[in-house]
Amino acid sequence: MTVNTELVEYISELSRLELQCGEKQDMTAQLEQIIAYMDVLNRLDTQGVEPMSHVFPVKNVLREDDVVPSQDRAALLAGAPVPDGEAFLVPKAVE
Repeated sequence: MTVNTELVEYISELSRLELQCGEKQDMTAQLEQIIAYMDVLNRLDTQGVEPMSHVFPVKNVLREDDVVPSQDRAALLAGAPVPDGEAFLVPKAVE
C-alpha cells in the first residue's frame, strides 16, 4: 500500500484533524513507516502460536463477595434533619 498526501488528507478529514502542509508530509512518512512495519509483522511465522487477549496473565484482583448485614436504617437516619423513617428528606432541587 502506498501512502500519499491525498490519503493523508482523506484520513485527516475523517479524523477531523487540520494538518498543515509540513505536517502532511511528516504524517505521510510516518504512515509509510507504520505500514512497512505491519508488512514485517505479517511475514512472521505464527503457526502454533496461541492467540492471547493480554500480554500479561490476567487474574482477578477483586475480593470474594461476602454477604454481611447492612447498617441499621434507624441508626443511619437518627442524624437526619428531617427523617421520615425510610429515607433522608431533602429540599427539592429542580422545579
